[in-house]
Amino acid sequence: MGKDKVHIFDTTLRDGEQVPGCKLDTEQKLVIASRLDELGVDVIEAGFPISSPGDFQSVEEIAKLVKNATVCGLTRSVEKDIEVAAQALKYAKRPRIHTGIGTSDSHITHKFKSNREDILERAVAAVKYAKKFVEDVEFYAEDAGRTDNEYLARVCEAVIKAGATVLNIPDTTGYCLPEEYGAKMKYLKENVTGIDKAILSCHCHNDLGLATANSIAGVINGARQIECTINGIGERAGNTSLEEVVMIMRQHPNLNLDTNINSKLLYDTSLMVSQKMGMPVQPNKAIVGTNAFAHSSGIHQDGVIKNRETYEIIDPAEVGVSESSIVLTARSGRAALAYRAKNVGYELTKLQLDKVYQNFLKYADRKKEIEDNDIHEIIETSEVGIKSLV
Repeated sequence: MGKDKVHIFDTTLRDGEQVPGCKLDTEQKLVIASRLDELGVDVIEAGFPISSPGDFQSVEEIAKLVKNATVCGLTRSVEKDIEVAAQALKYAKRPRIHTGIGTSDSHITHKFKSNREDILERAVAAVKYAKKFVEDVEFYAEDAGRTDNEYLARVCEAVIKAGATVLNIPDTTGYCLPEEYGAKMKYLKENVTGIDKAILSCHCHNDLGLATANSIAGVINGARQIECTINGIGERAGNTSLEEVVMIMRQHPNLNLDTNINSKLLYDTSLMVSQKMGMPVQPNKAIVGTNAFAHSSGIHQDGVIKNRETYEIIDPAEVGVSESSIVLTARSGRAALAYRAKNVGYELTKLQLDKVYQNFLKYADRKKEIEDNDIHEIIETSEVGIKSLV
């Protein structure tokens, strides 16, 4: 039996760009959009067209450029927003309007100073209006993570009847636990009439570090779209990381879920987004961090040298990384030193290695990391009577 497809909705150019200091111009957005299309994402959320003339232009140009993915524009549940988004998307081969409204009691009371019935009517009206311009309409129930399930189900049922093709269930504040978020998706699957006519979508924030876990819990319980960003960038603590959810599904075939993403482009895409946005990737970031496939502990290094899978569940080549890194530090063992020495041209016997290793430790205690040029010096000052083979 074939695997169920999970659609990847990339919002790097909308939610990701909301990070302070990460503003992109239209040309930069086009470069990233082109890469996202090549990467294999199903939907590119290109921006929030009514927010500024620059954003409108970017969405319009991305709509012209993208060949494969659906191009999506965000709106509020306001007719003018929807009209402007439709105009920006007019050149898209596959346009989608993403409209919605807050559904939690907190948003209804404090943000809108309204009531549940009025919000329900506004949600339906927004979807109906968007449907006049495009066939593909996604509805977001902002702060769904803190929305009462029974009321959320009523809203979802009503907007499906109005024509919504995708239901976005955001954990806007990153509050939910995976069990809670998964249970919310399960509840909607079981209690919304007509749910088979729409795709449930996960949009999780990382305020408590649970965005990836919540998104996976969501698709396990019936969602078939994940909204995410490259490197997990986004408001506050960020969004669900695209590269993480993609590789989790690949590494757990028992989930019977997969995506269209060309994973070999993940590392390069991560670098591109990091450089264009001026947003460094933390070294220990899963999948694409510089240390994701680096080993400095002697025990780990020995295991990886003997068999990569001892300490690596992902082949670096799968995500576009050329090879694992054996980093020499004071915590490294003889196996790692011999491995790195061989890479720079030295074939050491066991006796030679023992002697060189003692000298190595003196150097390593003075430096955080031993580089290739240091290895030459360490061996040459160890008096083992060996010269480089290269």
